[in-house]
Amino acid sequence: MLNKRNLSILVSLFIFGFFSLGYGEETVSLTLEECITTALENNLRISIERHNPELADVSIIRARELFMPRFDLSYGRQRTESPSYWWLQGSDTQISKYSDYSVSLIQQISTGGNLSLSLANYYSDTNATFQLINPRYGSTIRFDFTQPLLKNFGLKVSRKEIIIAQNNLEISQHQFRTVLLDTIYRVQEAYWNLVYAIENYHVKKQSLQLGRDLLAKNQKEVEVGKLAPIEILNAETVVAQREADILQAEALIKRCEDLLRNILNRDAGLQSSGQKIIPRDDPAFIARGVSLQKVLDIALISRPDLMATEKNIETKELNLTIAKNQMLPGLDLRFSYWSPGISGDRVLYLDDNPFSGIIVGREKGSAGDSVRDAFKLLYNNWSVGVTLSFPLSSIFTRADYARARIELDKSRVEMEDTRRQALLEVRDAVRDIETNSKRVDAYKLARKLAERRLQAEEKKLRVGLTTNYFVLQYQEELANARSLEIKAIVDYNLAWAKLEKATGMSLKNRNILVK
Repeated sequence: MLNKRNLSILVSLFIFGFFSLGYGEETVSLTLEECITTALENNLRISIERHNPELADVSIIRARELFMPRFDLSYGRQRTESPSYWWLQGSDTQISKYSDYSVSLIQQISTGGNLSLSLANYYSDTNATFQLINPRYGSTIRFDFTQPLLKNFGLKVSRKEIIIAQNNLEISQHQFRTVLLDTIYRVQEAYWNLVYAIENYHVKKQSLQLGRDLLAKNQKEVEVGKLAPIEILNAETVVAQREADILQAEALIKRCEDLLRNILNRDAGLQSSGQKIIPRDDPAFIARGVSLQKVLDIALISRPDLMATEKNIETKELNLTIAKNQMLPGLDLRFSYWSPGISGDRVLYLDDNPFSGIIVGREKGSAGDSVRDAFKLLYNNWSVGVTLSFPLSSIFTRADYARARIELDKSRVEMEDTRRQALLEVRDAVRDIETNSKRVDAYKLARKLAERRLQAEEKKLRVGLTTNYFVLQYQEELANARSLEIKAIVDYNLAWAKLEKATGMSLKNRNILVK
């Protein structure tokens, strides 16, 4: 870390630098966590990805609709006329009226079968003779059950679409978490890079000021004849180079600001007004140890990409099970039970002889009577049977089975590749933490030594034991040492952010719950 003297210098230059860059008019000061919160709320990539779990949830609802009961209503009516072709028909033109209507309730069951309960009714009226009941009402209550016993049998087969939709929902949720983890890391990366760009600007500004002070000192000494004019040329060259470095540092700040602003997706007013982002957090160096095995174990159970891959394998295993089932022959069980009811106007003939053709009266009946008789189950009828089939399409289902097996093998290889990549990222992050921790210590020592060398060289210059060339050179070395120390501290913080992302703990560490 920087000592108190250098820290006070940097703070002064920090304030001066921001005002010189135009930061004094419109600025917004943000902490790292505020930037992360803003990005999670406004980032466009997150906004896009947020819709995928919603779409997957709708797919589950749609898949479950397959098991919702179906209610059918039907109605039909017809009237026919035909010329009589037999004297027993009783009229020159035979007229018949017929209408029917039914109501059915059909339910698919989880074993792959179907249940249906229906009530069918009809009405018939004719002017033909020798009718015992006319008009006639008929009703039939019917129960049907079909159940596959081999092909298409089982909970997994019948609920395939639901299971796949549920897996897709979990996959989309894990993918959404992956986007959140990536966004959080991108914010940290952009934020700390902006911090480094600003601190690097301060260092360059301080180095420029040192060069200008030395140039002013040389100019006075040349005027009084203590130095040769060539010494001014050397100092002016160095100042010009450092002014060019300042311009480059300013451009880097603006570039880092644009990257952070883009991730945060701040409103248009921020960009149009020229408002600048001031990081309020400083990169801290707190040496901490990390257990490689512990973070590897955490990554294997916490990374959302691994969870998504596992769910994808479950879907592929289901597809293989379904494909294997489709290779079986069809064996379907059928069972039906029905009971009819008949009612209507009973025609009374003279002496109960319909061949007389003389109608002496009618006994009224109604449609309700036929429905009542049907529900009483007065007439029991049933049928049961099985159907065995060997469709030629089984040739193609074998191809589907081979395809499903290959896709499952492919997913398992992808899982292993994803797992290895995850462990590699964790190892890289741990290695970066250890390396950057040592870099911070090394550059801290290098910066202290550069400060001492410059101080010693300045003392030698005052007594005439050295030249401006060496002073300028040591100034440049000190500026580089300070920049490298700051960069090492920033890289150390980014290494921890990288480890947090690699282990999938970014959300948990911030108590962010994703539903």
